[in-house]
Amino acid sequence: MTAIHFAANETEIALSALGRLMHRYGQAPVGRADVVVALGGDGFLLSVLRQNLGRPVYGMNRGTVGFLMNDYDENGLPERIAAAEETVINPLSMVAGAPDGDEYRALAINEVSLLRAGPQAARLQLSVNGRVRMEELTCDGALIATPVGSTAYNYSAGGPILPLGTDVLALTAIAPFRPRRWRGAILPKSGVVRFDILDPRKRPVMADADSRQVDRVLWVEVRSEPRIAHRILFDPGHGMDERLMREQFV
Repeated sequence: MTAIHFAANETEIALSALGRLMHRYGQAPVGRADVVVALGGDGFLLSVLRQNLGRPVYGMNRGTVGFLMNDYDENGLPERIAAAEETVINPLSMVAGAPDGDEYRALAINEVSLLRAGPQAARLQLSVNGRVRMEELTCDGALIATPVGSTAYNYSAGGPILPLGTDVLALTAIAPFRPRRWRGAILPKSGVVRFDILDPRKRPVMADADSRQVDRVLWVEVRSEPRIAHRILFDPGHGMDERLMREQFV
């Protein structure tokens, strides 16, 4: 029988489900589990994926949006897990340089974003693979999104939805002022993107990697990290490719 470890968000609905599922199916120690079942929303699932590198994670929605989650159903859980489709996700690696000379590193499954940290728009110089591609982007911010993250903040900011089978990343500006109406770019997954902050004292910028923040930065480099693989399970016919397709035909 599949050894399952259940993990729940700190909400009443998730903790209530946790108690019922543990009573019904038991609770394997996480180190001996074949799979981790995450009960919560998308944010909680991302945290469970980071904590269980290499171990498959099957999410059941006890949150709000639940784009990355399967429908909640307590019946036949081992059978559902055995039949599930697996998607492998490579995160983004962020390195951010701070004014004091320190460097901060973080991984992001969805996106790395740069956001203005003051009342004035940010001014960014944008380079790809060591070549300056935009001398100045004036905006509220910019982000790099993976295919799995392309339906989240990226899509709300006007970026494209990326199919999982493509080895590309989305570069999207947030409320761009100059160049006017710049629609961003689709970059190869192998690309290394660097943002240099212009006039950082007057126009401070913060960096965010899946809600892990660096308050003030001078520069940020972002690349895909193929050596790290997160495994996420979906019910048959409801995998990431199908979810991405549905998002485009609402």
